[in-house]
Amino acid sequence: MTTSYGVTQYLQRGEGRIAYDVRGEGPLVVCVPGVAELRSAFRYTVPALVEAGYRVATTDLRGHGESDDSFSAFDNLAIAADLLALVDHLGGPALIVGNSMGASAAVCAAAEEPSKIAGLALLGPFVRDGNRFLALLTRVLLRKPWGPAFWGAYYPKFYPGRRPADYDTYVADMKAAWKRGSHWQSFTRMTRTSHGAATVRLGKVTAPTLVVMGSKDPDWSDPAAEAAFVRDSLRGDLLMVPESGHYPMADNPEVVNPALVTFAARVYPRA
Repeated sequence: MTTSYGVTQYLQRGEGRIAYDVRGEGPLVVCVPGVAELRSAFRYTVPALVEAGYRVATTDLRGHGESDDSFSAFDNLAIAADLLALVDHLGGPALIVGNSMGASAAVCAAAEEPSKIAGLALLGPFVRDGNRFLALLTRVLLRKPWGPAFWGAYYPKFYPGRRPADYDTYVADMKAAWKRGSHWQSFTRMTRTSHGAATVRLGKVTAPTLVVMGSKDPDWSDPAAEAAFVRDSLRGDLLMVPESGHYPMADNPEVVNPALVTFAARVYPRA
């Protein structure tokens, strides 16, 4: 498995462009990664969904990957607006597969435009703010010149169990992306974002929801408790992935992919 993309396309969003690619045919699935990540974070997810008969788009967050830096906002609602615009462009509704901050943006999108979101699969989701002291400390440590070195050294903690076979290649691609334009500044701006916009909208979400959480996700002192909170808040289903970290779709695709395919079939029942 490599970190290669499909053919990159661009969605104009006024202040800049959002990069995405599309593979497969069938009902629409849109995959959105978390902060600092690339859309190829879903490199193990896309083939399984395409094989199951879905049209799968992956997108880079604004200021990440092949997307532009020229935006004035980098918060949950801004990313949610990008998602909704992409769904409109591709012809929705869509099942949104969101990881980390991508999951919080997906929640906001589903609350704001429920008719456009057929379902939510939230992987390692952030739908509320975590430890404030750690968040503040991280913001300080992410400042240049030491920020990239700090994040590069910290990043392996997101994979407390096994790592994907192409881990080194993916990390090299991610680090290279940080050097494009003002991508590092875009990343750090996103880390200063509160997830409160998602928290206050949890009760408005009506889409069927699957929550996937790694049992060793380092972003939470008790990943199982946080996963249960998200599940209960959204009246959804929960899959805990043993020995998995913050990116269960990459470190345990053989567990996550069947659950996503089954959930997609529930979201898009076929005769």
